[in-house]
Amino acid sequence: MPYFGTPDTISSYSLPSHSRSMKQGNGPSGICLSYLLSGYTPYLSPEGTHPNPLLQGKLDQQPHLSLLELDLEYLCEGLEGRSSNPVAVLFDSLLLPDSDFGLDHASPLLWRYEPERATPHLVLGKGPPGGAWHAMEGSMLTLSLANWMELPGLKLKEWMREKRRNVRNDRATPAEIASYYQHYVNQMGLEDSFACGTTVTSIQRVNCEGASGRPFWKVQGTQKREADELGEGSLSEVPFIVCADYVVLATGTHDIPARLGVEGEGLPFVCHSFWELEAAISRGQLDHTSDPVLVVGAGLTAADAVLAAHHLNTPVYHAFRRSVTDPGLIFNQLPKLLYPEYHKVHQMMTQQQQHGQDIPSSGGTGTPVDQQENNTASMSTGSYPGYVSLPKHRVVAFKPDRKCVLEGEDGRRTVLQVSMVLVLIGAHPNLSFLPENGRPLGLNPQEPITCRRNPLEVDPYTYELVSEGGLYAMGPLVGENFVRFLKGGALAIASDLAKKQRAKEENRTTLRVS
Repeated sequence: MPYFGTPDTISSYSLPSHSRSMKQGNGPSGICLSYLLSGYTPYLSPEGTHPNPLLQGKLDQQPHLSLLELDLEYLCEGLEGRSSNPVAVLFDSLLLPDSDFGLDHASPLLWRYEPERATPHLVLGKGPPGGAWHAMEGSMLTLSLANWMELPGLKLKEWMREKRRNVRNDRATPAEIASYYQHYVNQMGLEDSFACGTTVTSIQRVNCEGASGRPFWKVQGTQKREADELGEGSLSEVPFIVCADYVVLATGTHDIPARLGVEGEGLPFVCHSFWELEAAISRGQLDHTSDPVLVVGAGLTAADAVLAAHHLNTPVYHAFRRSVTDPGLIFNQLPKLLYPEYHKVHQMMTQQQQHGQDIPSSGGTGTPVDQQENNTASMSTGSYPGYVSLPKHRVVAFKPDRKCVLEGEDGRRTVLQVSMVLVLIGAHPNLSFLPENGRPLGLNPQEPITCRRNPLEVDPYTYELVSEGGLYAMGPLVGENFVRFLKGGALAIASDLAKKQRAKEENRTTLRVS
């Protein structure tokens, strides 16, 4: 197999110089794909039945074949679900039939370990298996139900019961989920395919010359190595080069926080992550005597920030661009009984609405004046004292004296005195290892890659990039944010790679015969 780089570079890193497939990203999507590529194969169980008679009829037509050998496009026909990716809906329906209706129907799938089907692969990630879940706050509950977070072959609820005596809620904490994913890799024997502590810096397509040559992917990066491995007495980054026939992108979207792009956003009191709020709390910088915290955004992370600050009795201003009744607002899509803490935030947003004319300000666009006492006093009323909701507002500027200029939909400007600002409006993927940050690979090549507005353009049944053969993408990069649905990407990719392998074997057989 061809490879680039000196033998010392590759051997010192202890990675194979060539792999059939290489996956960048070791979160749940990468773990699930590794599970499928390691020989774990789904079949229709002889006793299994699916509540959808149309899908059951299709599965019964070739019960001896594995799901990886069946026509996924055919199986997807007529299915509906909460994902726009058809294979995601299919695999979710097979793993958790009718779960959207609160039913606990057994999966009709039977998993068999068939090592002869395994595809050599390597999973690269910056941290331990589990990806961004290891960086998430540990006490908040996840948005998804526990069984929606689990991976094939290991029931999350059963695993949680072994870790804590009383599982009162159908939701888990991010810390529990991160630990589950790390345990899953070890339990399923996948650890040899994972290279942690790695940062990919370049992915390039290399075309070989000559009749026997075939194109492959050259992946470059660095890995953090412990001192005892290197004998140098300190942590070092060792370069590596790996070549692969196929590459799968599954880096998620937590790398680069989205920014407002307004004046003063780089000031030290303007933060862009929930963890910076946690750090300020741990340092004792926030309490009931602090100037208000301004939270910008109307997503779940913003809601977590509101809850964390409100729990300390720290005054909170909460500004967002949507109306509280906007159907696109995530809170209007969550069942109240399952998500009481987020329902509480939505109640706060609704009942504590104030508009520019209700809050003391500098009056129009003039020079800001100190309104600390008046602003704090204006927050003492309503069902949730210490919290003010500012719907349909946008940030105009942040000033060095910790004043923030907001503008309502009527054009009126309000100036707020704050202790810190949390801009929590989402995040973008870091694709700096691709030419032009991957922009040519998106649905709109003229725009940056984002999970919601401009994901990578892939074939819906194989997840192979439309504009680049041999390169695949899954998870948030293709617009899939929930674990329950990103598993469908793993199925689509594993199925396509298996199909390509069968085609190569058939070609080799034909050549031998002729």
